[in-house]
Amino acid sequence: MTCLFKNVGLVARHSKPQIVESLRMLADHLAARGVNVLIDAESATPEQAGIYPLIQRTDLGKIADLAIVLGGDGTMLSIARMLAPYRVPLVGVNQGRLGFMTDIPLHEMLASVDAILDGDFLPEDRILLQASVRREDAEVASALAFNDVVFSRGAMGSMIEFEVFIDNQFVYSQRSDGLIVSTPTGSTAYALASGGPILHPTLQAIALVPICPQSMSNRPIAVNDSCEVEFMLTRGLDARVHFDGQSHCDLMEMDRILIRRYRNPLRILHPTGYNYYDMLRHKLHWGERLL
Repeated sequence: MTCLFKNVGLVARHSKPQIVESLRMLADHLAARGVNVLIDAESATPEQAGIYPLIQRTDLGKIADLAIVLGGDGTMLSIARMLAPYRVPLVGVNQGRLGFMTDIPLHEMLASVDAILDGDFLPEDRILLQASVRREDAEVASALAFNDVVFSRGAMGSMIEFEVFIDNQFVYSQRSDGLIVSTPTGSTAYALASGGPILHPTLQAIALVPICPQSMSNRPIAVNDSCEVEFMLTRGLDARVHFDGQSHCDLMEMDRILIRRYRNPLRILHPTGYNYYDMLRHKLHWGERLL
């Protein structure tokens, strides 16, 4: 039996017993098809450690032809940033709650993975953001983000003040709890909860969504993803910038953060029949009776 992908990396989040069993079942199924199974060292059980090669998560993109994530969107976010530099496609099996990115349900896992190995899938390229934090002309931090880059006030609770530039052109000053700079993928995450627009994942756009702005005239805007977005903190003693909500950098006044589209997109492989609007309708409960 031939397979389009020879080396497949498996990543799982061990928060529930059924994920351990799903990982075992998928690994054994892939091996029976003649696939070289590589299991993320953080995900493997002691039993699997003696059967399948273990690989450090940071090395996954160097060896695997395909990565399959069993978990929720948080797991997908962390793996996406590691795979993007290597152009390794990603498949998500939903073991979380909402699962906007992990679109294969557990009961369809084996059949969907078989179809993908045989080349029967819908590919979709999604952009990432590359952010650089600069302090007095020196870079103090950098990171990739698949969902969003978020500037926010800290634990002290005071609003922050900042200026926003797009392609070196001044856009506005703002006093608020922060600002979300979102990819289309991230438009259904924090940006949506803050009143931002839903952007189709294939749109070449970046959304800027204020978080509780003092002025009601501050509204979300979308710009072309070829633009460079710059943020300068002018006032805020306890401000931070967050990358996908999984890492952060503390900011000082007059710090500048430059955000641009990352050079490589991430390719997600969907099962045949996947429909983005069906997913939105299901996850957001559109069309349900109100009473």
